[in-house]
Amino acid sequence: MLVEALVALSVLTMGFLGILTLLSRSTALTRVVSDNYTATYLAAEGIEIIKNLVDANVMPGGGGWGDGFIQPSASYEVDYQDDNPNNLEVFNPDNFLNLDLATHLYSYRAGGSPTPFKRQVTVSFPNADEMQVVSNVFWTGRGGSPSRVLVEDHFYNWRL
Repeated sequence: MLVEALVALSVLTMGFLGILTLLSRSTALTRVVSDNYTATYLAAEGIEIIKNLVDANVMPGGGGWGDGFIQPSASYEVDYQDDNPNNLEVFNPDNFLNLDLATHLYSYRAGGSPTPFKRQVTVSFPNADEMQVVSNVFWTGRGGSPSRVLVEDHFYNWRL
């Protein structure tokens, strides 16, 4: 009877250890998914910022289509406060995005909490009426593995 109790207790213990391992791994994977989700939105935001700058150029009183971007290709650090392509900062791989906890906005400007994310937005012109924008977000993932999300879009000078 004592042997049966020990066997039953060891089977129950193994079952509980399996459940605890599963919970531990799912918690760690939640962090990975959260980082991927954040990086995807940061990459999409990089595209939208460039689109807003292009639209501002074309509006009455603005410059010409694509004005202010370094030709033929350049990589930038962009954030929601950028309002002029002439003032964009060239990408520096040593700079990380900061998160302002009061506004919940990411920025390269001073202030806020540093994050593991870096955003590199590359603007190039395959031809005179096409702008290719590639937004890369880099970070160091779980276990020190390098991670990346890449979003690409093309804008055209359709107001010829």
